Amino acid sequence: MTAATPSPAEAARARALAWIDQAPKRLLIGGQWVDAVSGKTFETLNPATEQLLCRVAEAEQADVDAAVAAARKAFEAPSWSAMSPHARTRVLLRIADKVEAHIPELAAIESLDNGMPLWYATAAATACADIFRYYAGWCSKVLGTTIPSDGSTLIYTLREPLGVCGQIIPWNVPVLMATIKFANALCCGNTVVLKPAELACLTSIRLAELIQETDLPPGVINVLPGFGPTAGAALAQHLGVDKIAFTGSTAVGKQVVRDATSNLKKVTLELGGKAPNVVFADADLDKAIATAVKTFCGNSGQVCSAGTRLFVQESIHDEVAERVAREAATWKAGDPFAADTKLGPLISARQRDRVWSYIGAGQEGGAALRLGGKAWSGPGYFVEPTVFDNVKNGMKIAQEEIFGPVLSIIPFKDEDDAVLQGNETTYGLSAAVWTRDVSRAHKVVKALKAGRLWINTFGEADPAMAFGGYKQSGWGREFGAESIEAYTQAKSVMVRL
Repeated sequence: MTAATPSPAEAARARALAWIDQAPKRLLIGGQWVDAVSGKTFETLNPATEQLLCRVAEAEQADVDAAVAAARKAFEAPSWSAMSPHARTRVLLRIADKVEAHIPELAAIESLDNGMPLWYATAAATACADIFRYYAGWCSKVLGTTIPSDGSTLIYTLREPLGVCGQIIPWNVPVLMATIKFANALCCGNTVVLKPAELACLTSIRLAELIQETDLPPGVINVLPGFGPTAGAALAQHLGVDKIAFTGSTAVGKQVVRDATSNLKKVTLELGGKAPNVVFADADLDKAIATAVKTFCGNSGQVCSAGTRLFVQESIHDEVAERVAREAATWKAGDPFAADTKLGPLISARQRDRVWSYIGAGQEGGAALRLGGKAWSGPGYFVEPTVFDNVKNGMKIAQEEIFGPVLSIIPFKDEDDAVLQGNETTYGLSAAVWTRDVSRAHKVVKALKAGRLWINTFGEADPAMAFGGYKQSGWGREFGAESIEAYTQAKSVMVRL
């Protein structure tokens, strides 16, 4: 690589910065990029440098009203409502091809806006193309049924789209969150008003631009960057919205439910987690330890399904705790575009301070700090990997979602103790079990109360594998056949012969 030839990472960053600088970042309403009615904008910062990236139009109630009206018009238009499922498949496949052609750019925008390392952002952007292709295959398979009768009637069901879907996504992996919400709703024939998080909304805007280039009818997708108490609440409360899908914290999810009672719109929620990652003495420790570190450090711990409670059988506790801390220490924090960076910054100063408050609570609560606990000296909202040992399951750091690279190691005695402690939480999003004993593995995953579980791995995903939570980790499911039901409704018909 000569001095005159930029590396692929440098080239991707340059293209991303050129896009960020080239035009104002506005709202997408009815196929047009427009300023907010109020004229307001807000800043979006690079969390690795704390420097301004650009200003973005700030949606409020009037913009939500306009976007919902545009989505309703598009939903009822023949160009969308009468589109054959095979044509819809082709639309989603074109979107997938467009996304795939822009993976480096999308990944670089995500790294700049969210702070995640480029390797992580590239994996997320790559998954987006796969998700659009997965849902493209569903378009012609949203099926009704026929119901047996006595011959004097024909009874059948139709499965139809819900209508206008309000989609509210978080800032932790925005390009992936937006893709899931777009692809699932569109494949079922709905229209979308997307409200990305104000802290990281640029990939949602760029993704919408790419989708618009595939000649999607105007108003089928609309994008409204803005704040939760204004744009988000207005969308959740809106009488013209038929379904609201929210991904974020449990506390905000409960408010979304209250807002959605305005017209009893359908609601799905993908909320917080405090996943138990259970390692038995007979596990492959090399794989279990490497994966345990990856799952609590990946995306700087800003993952709802992260395995932040590591349950270790007592006989191997000391060895595993020492090795986990040693492995986590190799996760270098720094420039998200550097080849050797594994850990990026947290999204904001507020989130960094929140994570630090939990680190303080862990120390005050009597947990043993094996790694971390030192403040970052340079710019950026960095928190280095932090490992607490001999944590009691009732401690604050073991019960509350931290959303940072902080791990609690908790010893357990046997299968019953692992299940009892693993389930002792208000959350139930994900869990994992590590053991060579097949019977034990299936017994324990059946007993753990979570929506997605793994055996001898953690965090791997497939669009065909439903994702969602038990207890206060949410309602409904994303991905898989269950997600099709979440974006359609059944109509029963009887014909007297």
